[in-house]
Amino acid sequence: MKTTRREFSRLVAISAGAQLLSSIPALGEDRTIGYCIVGLGRISMQHFMPAVKMSKKARVTALVSGHREKADRMAAEYGVASRNIYNYENYDQIVKNTDIDAVYIALPNSMHAEYTIRAAKAGKHVLCEKPMATTVEDARSMIRACEGAQRKLMIAYRCQYEPAHLRAVQLIREGKLGSIQSIESAFGFPIAPNEWRLDKKLAGGGPLMDVGIYCLNASRYLTGEEPSAVKGFSSVVDKDGRFAQVEETLSWTITFPGGVLANCTCTYGSQMPGYFRVRGSKGTMIMEPAFNYDKVHLSGQLAGGEALDLSPDEPDPVQFLREAEHMVECILQNKEPKTSGQEGLRDMELMAQIYRDCEKKSA
Repeated sequence: MKTTRREFSRLVAISAGAQLLSSIPALGEDRTIGYCIVGLGRISMQHFMPAVKMSKKARVTALVSGHREKADRMAAEYGVASRNIYNYENYDQIVKNTDIDAVYIALPNSMHAEYTIRAAKAGKHVLCEKPMATTVEDARSMIRACEGAQRKLMIAYRCQYEPAHLRAVQLIREGKLGSIQSIESAFGFPIAPNEWRLDKKLAGGGPLMDVGIYCLNASRYLTGEEPSAVKGFSSVVDKDGRFAQVEETLSWTITFPGGVLANCTCTYGSQMPGYFRVRGSKGTMIMEPAFNYDKVHLSGQLAGGEALDLSPDEPDPVQFLREAEHMVECILQNKEPKTSGQEGLRDMELMAQIYRDCEKKSA
């Protein structure tokens, strides 16, 4: 199944993901949705904001940053009025700003809950980067705040909107691999010293909270089930001071109700390109790279010996464009986001279980 760009577009058009995306241009609303970007870091400036610039349904209308010079520079690039630049102290004043429909939160993990709750109190919808929070209780508080304010809460699981991931799910549901037996997944990179992700108070944990969550979330949407049991193992190999507060490497095994076993590993100690492999009774598929911002590749052999080879040829911002426009659709059509706060909460609960199991073994 060597797929050309035209053939891939046709496959996407018949998938659940294409149905989702194709509905966006058909919205019966003339206005665009204004995003307030909360936190001007790499993911917002290099990925999400360029994606919104591509959209006909969304635009960047406000910025929140502790660095006024940086905010002024970004405001000039995106046509944001000076009056729509905020800092973290006057953030709550967004309640008065009708240019803002939703906030995109791209702050360190420990700040997600506070700025989500404050946005909900200001009457704004929230698209929050993953992981949703650093604790289960914070995640629940975010959900309560948005529900109480009748605002949408979406977690930025961009892979759940990406066509090759959607195609993988579709093939599994159609039985093209037979009965699924196991899933393997891994993701990691060697982290530099002094990164905020090495501070447990800011990050909530180590690589599990950062890159491991991709493997965890993928195992859930690939199976379509919720885990019935988890086991975790963590370690620190490099005694160079980076891992005084968080784990260096963590592996876990998940058992699903239908019998599928998922084995996952994440690390801050070595280069580990993100991938997943699904083994079924009649076929196997692998996506590698799986969690990149672009150039994902799905391959394998399906039932009956049919070859699978899908490589979407898309620039980096498109994955972020899909999630940004899904939020637009949910706001304009009053729909629950596919990756709602409940989806983020489930991962938070599972990661907490994995950490607890690791702690038992080290006690």
